[in-house]
Amino acid sequence: MSGSVIPESHPRFESLRTREMMVAGFEAGVVAREGLMAHGRGEAFDYMMGEETMAAAEAAAEAAAAALLLAERPVLSVNGNVAALCPGDVVGLAAVSGAKIEVNLFYDDDGRRRRAVADILRGSGAANVLGAEEDLAILSGLDSARRRVSAQGILAADVVMVPLEDGDRAEALRKAGKGVIAVDLNPLSRTARAADITIVDNVTRALPLVARYCREMKGRDRGSLMAVAGGFDNGANLRECISYMVRWLEGGSDA
Repeated sequence: MSGSVIPESHPRFESLRTREMMVAGFEAGVVAREGLMAHGRGEAFDYMMGEETMAAAEAAAEAAAAALLLAERPVLSVNGNVAALCPGDVVGLAAVSGAKIEVNLFYDDDGRRRRAVADILRGSGAANVLGAEEDLAILSGLDSARRRVSAQGILAADVVMVPLEDGDRAEALRKAGKGVIAVDLNPLSRTARAADITIVDNVTRALPLVARYCREMKGRDRGSLMAVAGGFDNGANLRECISYMVRWLEGGSDA
């Protein structure tokens, strides 16, 4: 850790605190160097929504919760950045949605997988985490390390939630017939466009929001859940996110 102390009165306290968490994750060997750059890129888009959850993201989070509750074999895919930023939120969402947790890394090695699992996710209360120590299967259509997946997790899943995903795997998951829920601050990304449901929001806000909707909708019948999930238009939602960012840039907080 850098050892710096960020006063809670700082106007960008949460953003700076998040940066410290990323640095700590990097120093612990959980976050890749490239993950630090990806986080900075995401921050730029967060600025353009006032670092607050948009109404369009709320709608996407509600649809995501419905899709997870409808799924027979949902999985939450966790990379190094997610493990560093919000492991407790991952565990909480898995508990309320019934999803399995699986570690999946682009810049992969067995040491990072074990650290992300043992030191972060299990330390946050996850009883079982896939993708770290068992023999891994191959997801077709990929050449990157992310093709290595758990046969009991992502390979068998019908719905996969992929916070902070890369576009080629989102596309590969769709081609494999899986429903894909993405969390991506960039509404223009290939991931955002490839997913069935994209929550354009900071992952630290998005995961608790999806968990809240899961709790609220858990008692609903399948027909009600299908109306929420099936009525969601990802393309229209992404266009509204872009429009919001443009309005925010033109008028600041009046968007």
